[in-house]
This record gives sequence, structure tokens and C-alpha cells, in this order.
Amino acid sequence: MKISHLRLLVPNVNECFLFYRDILGLKVLHGNEDTPYAEFQTGDINIALEPLLMNEHTEVLRERDDFSASDRVAIIFEADDVDATCHQLKSRGVAFVKEPHDTPEWGHRVAYFRDPAGNLIEINAGI
Repeated sequence: MKISHLRLLVPNVNECFLFYRDILGLKVLHGNEDTPYAEFQTGDINIALEPLLMNEHTEVLRERDDFSASDRVAIIFEADDVDATCHQLKSRGVAFVKEPHDTPEWGHRVAYFRDPAGNLIEINAGI
């Protein structure tokens, strides 16, 4: 078996679609801002968006700027230059919950932010 894609169950597909397409600049493989399902190309594993499966309230979601060990999943993007990527994403309105910093124990430079659904996203590059 191999992972074919990652499906994010989100409270607002439209808002997340616009974030992944317009802010992160991912290529759309399926859907648009008006469809209940969308998929983006990210390399070998694609990211898909779909509405929540159960009736969850968005108030239950953590604040976007709350960086916490209670996250169960992080979406990791490899970047050529973490600082340059952060600068570019900040110019598009992304608020980082952890600014670029080195993690020598892992051999990476990393930074963290959240998508509109509260999913933790890491960008990293080897140091």
C-alpha cells in the first residue's frame, strides 16, 4: 500500500480552497471554489478538501495562532528556503505561529502556520 493523497475534512471548503490555491499557490487538480470537493497537486501525495463528515461546530476548532502539542496531524511542505518562503507567504497574509528557526536535532529549519480550518502546516528545509 502507499498513500495516494491526504483528505482534509474542513468546516469551510470554499475558504480552504482559496487558501490552498491563492495563498499557497498549489495547482488545482479537481474542483473549484464552488464545489464540495477539491484536490491539489503537491508532489507525490496530493491534498484534497471535503466538508466535515459530522456536524461539528467551528467554535470547537483551536484558534489559528495557537501552537500546541495537542495537534494530531501536521502537513509538511519541503521548501528550498524556509525564510524566503515565509516572506512570500507573509506578503500574501499568512500569520505564522512559529517563525523560522533551526531544529538541529532534526537537521531542519522550520516554520509553522495554520490553514483556515486550523490544520497545522510546517515548511522545512535541511540545514
